[in-house]
Amino acid sequence: MKKIEAPTLEQAYAKAASEFGCSVTALQVEIVQFPSKGILGLFKKTAIIVANLPQKAPLAAEEPITPPAVEPVTVRAVEPLTVMSEPDELVLSDKFYEQADDFEEEGDVEGDFYQLSAQECADEVKEQINILFKDICFDINGIEVSVYDENTLLVEFSGVDAALMIGKEGYRYKALSYMLFNWINAVYGMQLRLEIAEFLKNQEESISRYLINVCDIIDQDGRAQTKVLDGVLVQIALKQLRDRYPDRYVAIRSTRDGGKFIIINSYHEY
Repeated sequence: MKKIEAPTLEQAYAKAASEFGCSVTALQVEIVQFPSKGILGLFKKTAIIVANLPQKAPLAAEEPITPPAVEPVTVRAVEPLTVMSEPDELVLSDKFYEQADDFEEEGDVEGDFYQLSAQECADEVKEQINILFKDICFDINGIEVSVYDENTLLVEFSGVDAALMIGKEGYRYKALSYMLFNWINAVYGMQLRLEIAEFLKNQEESISRYLINVCDIIDQDGRAQTKVLDGVLVQIALKQLRDRYPDRYVAIRSTRDGGKFIIINSYHEY
């Protein structure tokens, strides 16, 4: 019996077969730990199995097999099968339709989301998200979830190591925001505002300072465009510009290499 560890179960099986010098099907395997990719590269686990090659028991001497006595079978004449030229029409009773209607009424759900208020969504998300991150290696406080507006939940991470969850150039922030949004939006139909150690607040202030010159150009010429902005920043800038210029055409455009920028113009030009 040997303990085998490998990145995946397939590799663990292959390693065990190589060490025992046999095929995988001949092994007796017990899985001790399933592999896991973890969350954002954290808590990654390898596959661990315990493999054994069972010894085959010696074959006993074969004894002659006496066939059982066969009793005579009486064959009775069977009436020939009559094949119908056309199948009978299936008739369903009124009771069937009444039961079907009752079933549809009981299973009917309005919309694809839970019918919860915004505060109930926030309370449920707070409970589940703290369970999800309770064993994280970062030293963070309890995660707060509150109602930002009727369609948006505010999720706040704080604590000594909270800033480490932002990552270089915000790559961890983007990944975490993407993961949480896809869960919250799919289950509750809510939008997400993710705040980690005031990262979002600082980005909003930075964009506000940058847009001062852009707004001066718009007020003077009636049109302008921003520089290429990061995925988080472009969304912040889009919201601020649309709030300031509700009567103008404000939209995101892409460069050939995938960069994002915003154009501001008059509606009649598009």
